[in-house]
Amino acid sequence: MPHSFQKIAILGPGLLGGSVALASREIGVLPCLWGRNPERVALASSLGLEATTNLGEAVEGADLVVFAVPVGVMDLLAEKIVDLLSPRALVTDVGSVKSLPHEVAAARRLRFVGSHPMAGSEQTGVEAARADLFHGAACVLTNDGGIPVEEVQGLSDFWEALGCGHLRTMTAAGHDEAVARISHFPHAMSSLTAGVSLQDQSYAELAGGGFRDTTRVAAGDPAMWAEIMIENREALQDSLEEARDQIGKMLDQLANSDQEGLEAYLAEVKARKDLTDLS
Repeated sequence: MPHSFQKIAILGPGLLGGSVALASREIGVLPCLWGRNPERVALASSLGLEATTNLGEAVEGADLVVFAVPVGVMDLLAEKIVDLLSPRALVTDVGSVKSLPHEVAAARRLRFVGSHPMAGSEQTGVEAARADLFHGAACVLTNDGGIPVEEVQGLSDFWEALGCGHLRTMTAAGHDEAVARISHFPHAMSSLTAGVSLQDQSYAELAGGGFRDTTRVAAGDPAMWAEIMIENREALQDSLEEARDQIGKMLDQLANSDQEGLEAYLAEVKARKDLTDLS
């Protein structure tokens, strides 16, 4: 899979930033990780990655700049790097919300295409980074800024070279609505499930695989997920309100001993799940 990037700057030495760096190195791209925290940068260096606390050094000559930081700090970083970038440099990110990054990029006049590789882990930090993190993962690109199609294709080729298996271009708003339903809402429900189920901690020793599977992502970084949920709150609220309505119907079925109605609902949901083949 051809791609046109020779050097990439990755801003943020965390799980995703570190994984992009490790995977990029394997396909012959020179990655440079930047971070503010000298200890995190030193940890990235111990993994054999080029890493620095010098922002100018990281982005100098980069063909591609990848924001792997919380959206809340993107504007500050964008302001700092905009005059340091090569005129040909393309900027992307790896975040799970896209409307705000596009607003920041437009305000700072960055040549920006959003990226969301649908990969991750409940683990955090560059020490959890893996070169194969993106293998088989879907990846959404957002091009609200009107970057030429051949450059968008080049970015798509890059993610495919890192292992992403299904690439799709959407608007930022369309992306945010979609991931609210298939990522942010499931995380919210996982946290709610763990919160309700573990009111009595002693019940945990009775839990089986179903409980562990349902609540696994609730172990994710609370600060990161709180920020994501707030950033995408309108779309997430829609999903939660639909869930509240369906919980209300289930409560009515239980109150009325409506086994037939409950079975019909469970069968309908199972049919939808079976069609996705996401077991």
